[in-house]
Amino acid sequence: MSIAGIRAALAADPELGAGNVLPKLIEHGAPLDGPGLAFDRAVDGLPAWHGLTLGQLHERVAARAAWLRRQGVGPRDPVAVHVSSSADCFLNTLALNWLGAIAALMNPDLPADVAAEYIRRLRATALLTDGEHRQRLAGQDLGVGLLIDAAETGTGDPAAAPPPYRLHYDDPIAITHSSGTTRMPAAVVHSHGSLFAATRIIRLGSPRAQGTERILSALPSAHAAGIMTVNHALCNRSELLYLSQQRDGAAILDAIARWRPSGVFGFAVTWAELARYDLTEYDLESVSLWFNTGDCVHEPHVRHLVAAGSRNTVTREGVRRVPGSSFVDGLGSTEMGHSAFHITHRSDTERYGRCVGLPHVFADIALLDLATGQQVPVGEVGHFGLKAPTLAPGYWNDSVNTYRNRLNGYYLTGDLMYRDAEGYYYHVDRAVDSVDLGGGEWLYTAMSEERILKACPDVRDCTIVAAPSDDGVFTDVLLSLHTWADSSVDRTEAIRAALSSAAAATLRKVIVVDDGQLILGPTGKVRKFLMRQRHLAETVA
Repeated sequence: MSIAGIRAALAADPELGAGNVLPKLIEHGAPLDGPGLAFDRAVDGLPAWHGLTLGQLHERVAARAAWLRRQGVGPRDPVAVHVSSSADCFLNTLALNWLGAIAALMNPDLPADVAAEYIRRLRATALLTDGEHRQRLAGQDLGVGLLIDAAETGTGDPAAAPPPYRLHYDDPIAITHSSGTTRMPAAVVHSHGSLFAATRIIRLGSPRAQGTERILSALPSAHAAGIMTVNHALCNRSELLYLSQQRDGAAILDAIARWRPSGVFGFAVTWAELARYDLTEYDLESVSLWFNTGDCVHEPHVRHLVAAGSRNTVTREGVRRVPGSSFVDGLGSTEMGHSAFHITHRSDTERYGRCVGLPHVFADIALLDLATGQQVPVGEVGHFGLKAPTLAPGYWNDSVNTYRNRLNGYYLTGDLMYRDAEGYYYHVDRAVDSVDLGGGEWLYTAMSEERILKACPDVRDCTIVAAPSDDGVFTDVLLSLHTWADSSVDRTEAIRAALSSAAAATLRKVIVVDDGQLILGPTGKVRKFLMRQRHLAETVA
């Protein structure tokens, strides 16, 4: 069957969802020698970087389903998955979904005390983990009755696997957590239908996009975006290599040169990391697409990427390969289930300033005034509210926060945005990171960082830490410089000029920092809340 035929059959199947893509592909006759998944770690005797065919992937998942079923894992069982390798993460997640169980994916970099408390709050039936994390969690009270060694799950007999569980739209199939920028991550529930809604509407409803034929993913595997990327690749019959380590820029660039993907998927921190490197020194010619989700990406980081790679374009002489690539930016969060906006950048595009683009067709968007619940006028900053079939049903074992973040029928994402007269949306900050300066003036840290990076080309990345004090709000700007930059240069006035007048009046210090001085969350995102607390303590001292 052709790729188009398979995609059409999947699109027409009302039972297809995030938890059964693999068995549905087999059911609809997808060739077993077609693409499955590739990993950077060995899988059941198959070498690293070896692309599993669809048939091999199905067999390896069936083996795990058989083994887990023999341990008593069944429908609706929440199983915490705390592993390092993307292979262990996805093969076991697919197996748990096969059984109708719920894979509760955990970032491998969570501190041990946070991970233990998170597992306890899940009230998980079992913990599936590897040797590294089993040692890290030693002595912790986890509150689970079954400890599963990830190294053993692949030893099951594929022929002994039960028939795949019949999943329905509202069935929970995964729990993923937020970035944990304020310490304890929130456990977000995803259903069979919600986590697949965008794939069905956008991906299966349109031709396969250029750059998605052969994908390298630098997204965290233990994330909703990871599950969606796997399902996206399988449904579109794309090749996918999923890296286990996502925060080593040199390793990502080496992987691109080795595997030669047409598209690279990542978070904003990925592109900030790649900004360290002169991309002309690497073989990136195969890349025509960079795809971002999570946080909005700063303009200098996008321009750095689109100058590299190459893409096909239609000319009077026919299709030609030209220098330069495309960057698709998609603001999203764990709770949103999929980015609600889309915008594409190339070397000749100019709509930046943290523009996240236009809404997807499935997204009902409102920018709300919290006091009234009504939409704010064009050009005014409001709280981003979303109604969409992609939205997560809520938080696991946490009804309080499930309902706290709703207003006038919309889910509040925690983002602050404005809309222009043409209908384009712009992200200015996370609500928790913005600071009220009084008199109707606000300091929006993310937008201020955008302005600083554009004004100071020798600054690779920056973090704004602002907090109230007895003398009013103070703002410290922490700079990460390019390797070629002169660290002795005083950039204070250039930065002051880049800020709004109200924000500039609060500027206290401009500090060049090493990355080790930043407090990072498990996904690499700066924990501005904790940085603010630290700077407040230093100020008091």
